[in-house]
Amino acid sequence: MLDEASAFDRAMMARALELAAEARDAGEVPVGAVVVRNGRILAQAYNLREALRDPTAHAERLALSWAGRAIGSWRLEGCILYVTLEPCAMCAGAIVLSRVARVVYGATDPKAGACESLYRLTSDPRLNHRPVITSGVLAEDCGEILRGFFQERRSYRKLISRPLPKTSGSNPLPCGAGLDDLEREGCLSG
Repeated sequence: MLDEASAFDRAMMARALELAAEARDAGEVPVGAVVVRNGRILAQAYNLREALRDPTAHAERLALSWAGRAIGSWRLEGCILYVTLEPCAMCAGAIVLSRVARVVYGATDPKAGACESLYRLTSDPRLNHRPVITSGVLAEDCGEILRGFFQERRSYRKLISRPLPKTSGSNPLPCGAGLDDLEREGCLSG
């Protein structure tokens, strides 16, 4: 039987997954994050790197910034960060510097994870703060949304990289449309 904290963790991760789905639908890498204190959501975000053209616009970093604004302090003591993917080095650094009490993440990230997988920044004894880490909450669901996104992206790239069939010189696309026109109209999706 799950205790209340585990049920709450799963509920907050489910919300982070909803945000990840919004990111996916917006063409962003599907990662969602929620910051909670005293059982109340302070801030939530999803990746916005493409929309903002900002390499630092990760879900975690945005949620931490907005949580700081919500409470009027950069010190996020007593806060819990829920995120669908193990934070990268940049986000792990922000977690340590903001003094988040606990991080709960879903899927591990063997290529860039900086909490437990590739690096262990959040537990490095040389740093002034070390949040409690809980991993694997709704891990399968968190991993599946990422796998599906990247599989679809690879399929799309494969499709657009194929040469068009040779024709008798006329444009084989409807009404003289180009690939950009078809993509904008949703004809090349999925």
